[in-house]
Amino acid sequence: EVQLQASGGGLVQAGGSLRLSCAASGFTFNDYSINWFRQAPGKEREEVSCISSGDGHTDYADSVKGRFTISTDIAKNMVYLQMSSLRPEDTAVYYCAAVPLRYGITWCSLYYDMEYWGKGTQVTVSS
Repeated sequence: EVQLQASGGGLVQAGGSLRLSCAASGFTFNDYSINWFRQAPGKEREEVSCISSGDGHTDYADSVKGRFTISTDIAKNMVYLQMSSLRPEDTAVYYCAAVPLRYGITWCSLYYDMEYWGKGTQVTVSS
């Protein structure tokens, strides 16, 4: 059974940092696009970042570029989202998700349709 579990959320002051973790199980952690999304109250879900578990390609939403860093530890089946210079508008529930890369595609995209989703972790940034 494919499972993804996000953790590491919490309450932090503006300007602070948090590191989110996504633990993946039930599938081989190669050739996947592993993505982070977030959803704030009353807002639509927003793409945040992605990483290709095979070649390490990454991408970021403009709103987090330069502040967030995504990384992966394939041996541990883990993906991390290091969030720095946090702002109140980063407050949201953060989710990790995954989709296998097919048809020779090796790079991630913020806009692929995800096949697997984990439960979210709440991040609250106080002003």
